Amino acid sequence: MTSEAGEPTEPIEPTELAEPTELADPRTGRSRGTAPRSRAPQVAAAVADARAALPGWRALTPKDRARRLDRLAGLVEEHAAEYAARERAGTGKPAAETAGEIEQVADLFRFYATAARTGTTPAAGHLVAGHESWVRWEPVGVVGVIVPWNYPLLMAAWRCAPALAAGNTVVAKPAETTPDSLELLAEHAARTLGAGVLRSLPGDRETGRLLVASPVDMLAFTGSGRAGADVAARAGTRRVSLELGGNAPAIVLPDAPADTFAALAEAATYNAGQSCAAPARVITLPENYEAAVAGLTAALGSRLAGRDFGPLNNPDQLARYDRLVASSAAKRNHAAAIAPEAGEEHGHWRPARLLADLPDDDPAVTEEVFGPLLTVQQADSAEAALALANSVPQALAASVWTTDLYAGLDLVARLDAGEAWLNCHLVQTAELPHGGRGSSGHGTDLSILALHEYQRPKTVTVRLAAPRRGIQSA
Repeated sequence: MTSEAGEPTEPIEPTELAEPTELADPRTGRSRGTAPRSRAPQVAAAVADARAALPGWRALTPKDRARRLDRLAGLVEEHAAEYAARERAGTGKPAAETAGEIEQVADLFRFYATAARTGTTPAAGHLVAGHESWVRWEPVGVVGVIVPWNYPLLMAAWRCAPALAAGNTVVAKPAETTPDSLELLAEHAARTLGAGVLRSLPGDRETGRLLVASPVDMLAFTGSGRAGADVAARAGTRRVSLELGGNAPAIVLPDAPADTFAALAEAATYNAGQSCAAPARVITLPENYEAAVAGLTAALGSRLAGRDFGPLNNPDQLARYDRLVASSAAKRNHAAAIAPEAGEEHGHWRPARLLADLPDDDPAVTEEVFGPLLTVQQADSAEAALALANSVPQALAASVWTTDLYAGLDLVARLDAGEAWLNCHLVQTAELPHGGRGSSGHGTDLSILALHEYQRPKTVTVRLAAPRRGIQSA
């Protein structure tokens, strides 16, 4: 019997296996096979493999780790079509979205291959009289990674690439509905990085709880706030990195650029709005409110589910989305169309939607809807708009739209968000950090700063010479 990465494992008795997960294509609702639900024996085996691989992997020079990570990036590019097919099977994303995300995955592994060799320079030198000191940045050890279904491969790369570059080994659990692409990444990692360096652990929520309870040295979790709080509680004193979602505001001032509404509609429907940093709450001033409602209605109306973006991922998310829309007190509810080829299927399709004339405590405002939907709120002033933007517990991302550079930069500086944009939204690159505040979690994804997320410092101080002893006379 072989594991997901292709290395041999001990046979598991049938009584130790859970019933497999039935997988469905979110575009059609039809069955597309099954996936294993890992339980205690499989979790223990994966963690043991990662632990066994750790000494060899962390002992490699940054140069050697970088070469292997670069080869893994090459395999991702070489097999891009297969990655795309697996990613689309689990998410229903349009081909253009999937292709772009796979390019980002390869780029991330190449970026961290370089970062592994450069790192950051801590304090070092002659800091104490008679002594030389420096700081070693050492890997934490075995990292348990749990990633969501909205970006199965990309979120795995956000977590795994810096963890591996820093010298850790990784056991990664994909979401129950989207195990496909991470399984292939683990197979390619076994060929390029070595057996056990990156293991895939398919399964459900119980699998995730077993991984958290296992003897991993650190946990990196991306998902809902409720699940993240549970991970943190179970982790004890171990390091935890959490990215727990957002409810991003977009403050649109009356002098916003002409393409503002089109840009917000595109960002709000990318990946069917299933992005933690996607714009969700448009906040504008009285003199611009009706223009914003009309402009966003038109812009969202041109974005068709099935043509411009894919379906919601699973029945649970579909039910949650429908509940939030149904419970909204919005007086205006504008829904766009669904492309005929998508509407004919029995998948998880929902149209782009705008909700307006709703109270500030409406569920569609206070909760993360996580779908192709924008709400529009009215504030009496820019200060009041800022207060509304900062009024929810999530604080991951936000944007400001104005041609007044001074006013825009002032608002950006005072937004409570880990990432903020001015006259754009969802613009990201490997070089720039991404992370949340408040109930959106803590920790850093992307950029060279993410290396330290998976490292711990050790201060080394050396006495340069023994103290001189006094000369004793005879």
